[in-house]
Amino acid sequence: MKLRATILAAFFLLWTTPVFSQACSMCYSTAKATSKDGQRAISKGVVVLLLPPLGFMTLGVWAAFRYGKRRDLEQTRATVFEHLKFHTTAD
Repeated sequence: MKLRATILAAFFLLWTTPVFSQACSMCYSTAKATSKDGQRAISKGVVVLLLPPLGFMTLGVWAAFRYGKRRDLEQTRATVFEHLKFHTTAD
């Protein structure tokens, strides 16, 4: 089943490659045809459009690591508590 999913994903990625390459060449030639001020504005626009997704992804990764550390700490504490509880009742 994993092999089928991998083949299907590769097929879709290879199928869409010409679309991405066409868009890149069109954008590149259009951007190169603009003035220097226009090129600077395009560069600033790309940065402005990049910042919100980058911020959300950074926040998401941070929250995931924080949750993972907290979960591991709680599991460790529960294991130690059960271990201590077992030894005190066994005496």
